[in-house]
Amino acid sequence: MKKKVIVAGHICLDITPVFPDGKVKSVEQVLSPGKLIQMGNADVHTGGAVANTGLAMKLLGADVSLMGKVGEDAFGDMILNILDGYDAKEGMIRDKESTTSYSVVLAIPGIDRIFLHHPGANHTFAVSDIDFDKVKEAALFHFGYPTLMESMYNNDGAELVHLMKSVQETGAATSLDLAAVDANSKAGQADWAKILGRTLPYVDFFVPSIEELCFMLDRDKFEELQVRADGGDITDVLDIEQDVKPLAEKCITLGCKVLLLKCGAKGMYLQTAGEEKLRQVSVRTELDVAAWAEKAVFEKSYIPEKILSGTGAGDTSIAAFLTAMLEGNTPEMCLHLAAATGASCVAAYDALSGLKSFEELKKKIEEGWEKVC
Repeated sequence: MKKKVIVAGHICLDITPVFPDGKVKSVEQVLSPGKLIQMGNADVHTGGAVANTGLAMKLLGADVSLMGKVGEDAFGDMILNILDGYDAKEGMIRDKESTTSYSVVLAIPGIDRIFLHHPGANHTFAVSDIDFDKVKEAALFHFGYPTLMESMYNNDGAELVHLMKSVQETGAATSLDLAAVDANSKAGQADWAKILGRTLPYVDFFVPSIEELCFMLDRDKFEELQVRADGGDITDVLDIEQDVKPLAEKCITLGCKVLLLKCGAKGMYLQTAGEEKLRQVSVRTELDVAAWAEKAVFEKSYIPEKILSGTGAGDTSIAAFLTAMLEGNTPEMCLHLAAATGASCVAAYDALSGLKSFEELKKKIEEGWEKVC
């Protein structure tokens, strides 16, 4: 029998206008006042951790239930219609007091994505919205994007701590993902170092990006990386020893058991706690503690066949990592499959169209799929 998984948290509608081909070096080359830009079709799909990670895990073979909240509006109808196509809308809440969250994703060729985001109903999501009867049957509970959910970061993250602690007490393993925030927003002004310090003792698998984590735990380092990148992507200037490892070690010290740190096009970094700490992870995962203990591995990205958009690449990489872990794969194979899934995802505008089965990915890896230098 497959292990049951709950994926909860942030969900939205992603609207991605397709820009003309041809890489540019700056946003100003494309977006300027009064300019008319001839566009392609708009790609419209579900977005956010619930849809991206949850549906990806489902497509990869996991037994997944979703928990999220949308409004009683046209965007909410669209999201539920899309989820229904995956037989995955059960568990979704419709809130007549809220509007549905959406993102306009500007995926300009050659430029990192720009998100115009409306949080909507996600801001009101709370512990009371979780169906704990289902959680009690799950091996893994994955929660995504508390950084975009006001209820979760208010009061120094009291609701988030309550949620992760309550889930762990049911016997399910916990997993947590973050999302980037606007430094000038209320979320950006929250004390994330304090919030994570309170939350990570109740997190088994922590799967943020290096940008998100650095912004929250080491703002001076984040600003230094921005200067070093000189307007580019900070992942292009990362030093694994100096920039990545200290943050990873801090997360393990704060209490998480397994850290998967996404480092953009470079790859991803895995660090794990020792055996004693890993034994605290739910037995329902059937984690091979000896095989997973005290790992510190950087996995380079595979070179994608083409790059259309990075939308959902991080979420689907996480989906592959967690699904592979639940299927009993080694940490090394989980990393391979996560990196391979991310490389497959960027070949499509949405998060799910580029997904390939583990069998296809393993075959391609065995055949010598080239990695970035």
